[in-house]
Amino acid sequence: MTLTDQPAPAPRGLPSFSGIETAAAAAGLEVCGALHPARQPVQALEGGTLVLLGTGSSFWPLFKASPENQNGLADPVDSWSERVVGALAEDLGGTAYYPFGGPPYTPFINWALGTGRFFTSPSQMLVHDSVGMMISLRGALHFEQEFDIPPAPLAQSPCDSCPSRPCLAACPVSALADGGPYDLAACHAHLDTSAGAGCMSGGCLARLACPLSRTARRDPGQTAHHMRHFHPQ
Repeated sequence: MTLTDQPAPAPRGLPSFSGIETAAAAAGLEVCGALHPARQPVQALEGGTLVLLGTGSSFWPLFKASPENQNGLADPVDSWSERVVGALAEDLGGTAYYPFGGPPYTPFINWALGTGRFFTSPSQMLVHDSVGMMISLRGALHFEQEFDIPPAPLAQSPCDSCPSRPCLAACPVSALADGGPYDLAACHAHLDTSAGAGCMSGGCLARLACPLSRTARRDPGQTAHHMRHFHPQ
């Protein structure tokens, strides 16, 4: 099924941004960006309102207690996301999309940049205006209606006012360079060594070095989980 032939949601009353935020927070997610495709053109969508959802501070304990985690599924976070974001879409009258399940993949990077809350860092990884590089997008909700959304808080990338750019110097094998490309092979080779154990348990040092990443309130267990899926051992 493509983006253009998704079933239309049932007619509902006009959604509200605050109502979506409240429902997302109760489910362990946070609204991390929104846009109107008619005003800010993006790939695959033409109108309405798009809301991107990332993990919130309560995500990890909710996920740990979830049936997806306890049943030993191969991709429990993705399965959890499909259930939770899908339920939000049904309850709120929107259509759910996910950053996994391809190819072809839904253009989440294009959508994220279109919100004005995500930017391309010097290392070429995405950086967010409030959680830095500790980004974990779990889904998006698209509504046929166009309703008010708050403006993006920053006019330009936070990297523009970060003179030290620690994300470029933190990687112990220099896998990240100003302007790229990302040396994926060097990264994985390092993670196979004893010296890479800290990255596996604590997370990518470049992502953690971003000053904004400290505000993400990420549970260390969540970071270790993502690292195990990025680099299975």
